[in-house]
Amino acid sequence: AAALVLLDDDFSSIEQAVRVGRRVFDNLKKAMAYLLAIHVPIAGMTLIPVLLKWPLVLLPVHIAFLHLIIDPACSVVFEAEPAEADVMRRPPRDPRERLFSRSTLALSFLQGLGVLVILIGIYGLALRRGQSEMEARALAFTTLIIANLCLILTNRSWSRTVVATARSRNPALWWVVGGALVFLGLVLYVPFLRELFLFARLHWDDLALCLGAGSVSVLWFEVFKIIGRRRK
Repeated sequence: AAALVLLDDDFSSIEQAVRVGRRVFDNLKKAMAYLLAIHVPIAGMTLIPVLLKWPLVLLPVHIAFLHLIIDPACSVVFEAEPAEADVMRRPPRDPRERLFSRSTLALSFLQGLGVLVILIGIYGLALRRGQSEMEARALAFTTLIIANLCLILTNRSWSRTVVATARSRNPALWWVVGGALVFLGLVLYVPFLRELFLFARLHWDDLALCLGAGSVSVLWFEVFKIIGRRRK
């Protein structure tokens, strides 16, 4: 039999390999959790207005815009996340453990459901108040973009808060967040793009409403992380 040759049997290299493997597994779970969460409001805002006979919210151009954020977030941002602080203090993972447990699926679904409830409230209230279809669509879409960015930020860690993870270096994250906000500003305030997206111009109080609503839609998960950490 051929001899087994170890190219590098230094313990520190083995420890580093285990650390990298655990970081990759964690980041893959975070990316998949975010992907599931963000598609709940997208699917809901596509179907529910049709069932309620409201004007459509999401058109192909809006879906394309959303995926300009979702795709790099999954493939670049979460991949570049540093390892959790306790990554080497955990017991070995069961080889039979699934990538997505029932609790992970439930929490991801609840994240998306929280965003969907806020979006339905914003859109329905705008229509009920007599605002135009284009105003209501602009409010709902802007809130969705803010909530989408908040989902990225909160899913960077399922144990640390957004404030704590802000100190973790991840340049790709800020490129995605900054690019999303810049392009959102363009489609809201450049007349040609605003007409392409079928939006009305939003005022500062409208933007404040979208920012607050989008942030609140995922705030409960931050509270959940704090409670879970205190229990541990």
